[in-house]
Amino acid sequence: MTEVLFYHLTESKLDDALPMLVEKSMERGWRVAVEFTDPERRDEFDVHLWTYRDDSFLPHGTDDGEEPERQPVLLTVLKDNINAANIRFFVNGAKPEALEGYERAILMFDGHDAAELDAARSEWKRLKAEGHALTYWQQTPERRWVKKA
Repeated sequence: MTEVLFYHLTESKLDDALPMLVEKSMERGWRVAVEFTDPERRDEFDVHLWTYRDDSFLPHGTDDGEEPERQPVLLTVLKDNINAANIRFFVNGAKPEALEGYERAILMFDGHDAAELDAARSEWKRLKAEGHALTYWQQTPERRWVKKA
């Protein structure tokens, strides 16, 4: 079974937290997929990754770009594992469906958005009932991640 981690954003926004987690995934040698529900939001994040930090570069592409299967980090609105990712992030309300083939799945949700909180609770119950190993991580005021469950 795929290990599923829930990341509860309480102190920072997705655009600040996600690039660092993607970097850590790449340091492990993993290929990464980030699933969005909306092509416009995917494209905004694509632009953000080019400018989020002066001293860093995350090689990435989108599912509607050239050779998505070759991208080490793929931003997508599709459910398929196009780039043979080891880890998949589900953001902006994207729901994990088929998790087979991933070492890890991360569901990130905004703690200030009631709809995202409710959706995360529902997904926790569903995935737990399916037998996945789940962990819950929350940000501290210093923006560190602490395992809560």
